Amino acid sequence: MSELTAPPEWGGPSADPNDEQFGDVIEGATLASAGDYDAVLVGEPYDGAVIGRKGAAEGPAAIRRELAETKTHHVERGPVASVGDLGDVGIPDGGVEAVQSAVRETVTAIYDADAFPVFLGGDNSLTVPNAAPLLTDGTLGALSFDAHLDCREVRGDPTSGTPYRQLHEAGLDAFAVVGARHFETSTAYHDYVAERDGRVVAPEVVERDPKAAVDEALDSMGDVDSVYVSLDLDVLEASAAPGVSAPTPGGVTTRELFEMLGHVAAHDRVAGFEVVECAPPLDDGFRTARVAARAVAHFLSGLEAAR
Repeated sequence: MSELTAPPEWGGPSADPNDEQFGDVIEGATLASAGDYDAVLVGEPYDGAVIGRKGAAEGPAAIRRELAETKTHHVERGPVASVGDLGDVGIPDGGVEAVQSAVRETVTAIYDADAFPVFLGGDNSLTVPNAAPLLTDGTLGALSFDAHLDCREVRGDPTSGTPYRQLHEAGLDAFAVVGARHFETSTAYHDYVAERDGRVVAPEVVERDPKAAVDEALDSMGDVDSVYVSLDLDVLEASAAPGVSAPTPGGVTTRELFEMLGHVAAHDRVAGFEVVECAPPLDDGFRTARVAARAVAHFLSGLEAAR
């Protein structure tokens, strides 16, 4: 099992005593205390499996920095309060399979602590160890907000483009992708998803009604016991999130994404959440890290309101 590093010291940078920021409410946590919070942050500084441009290993630190200065108050749901931070998963040397195996052991211990993890990535290959432990406790659906389907065949080592193929081979029961682009994923992979009764919800469907788009994806999963939610930031329009491995035009807006995350977090079957592919070296003025932090804030707000 990979060790968890000590969590960082949190603090809100605002000098206004009336400002409450996430840096003021997030606390360092341990596996023993993780279940006491509505959610715990877990950093995964890794980009060894990226197909395109690297940089996501620096994502966790950048997301934490931007989250620390984000205010806790949601206009409709009020303030977020119950969040811990377990630190970062230590990434071992070796190939992608070895990394996935080591991370899975650590993630299993987090779920065993009765914690709700929010993983700060890191690249999309770690979706496999982040979600796979949930397969041992019943049926599982994966809801992916992504421009791509990420179900390529594994040829040699896994990549950031293979996680959902790996999860299907491990027994994933249901799969839906919200925000997948036209002209971004080949026909063979769309056929792979369709043959397994997966659902693909395009950006124009999201535009018409973001909450209905999420409900369509969840309804397609039937009565699975748990749902794992993954956010690849390239689901956003490239101008909103330039600091990702594969930015493309035609994506969803930040407002649509935030509405969908707050909505999906309130569903009682959701058991884990991740934000992946935030690559600060590729970013423009911290734009992508900032939107990643707001995405986490919106998800946490929906999660706390439902508990």
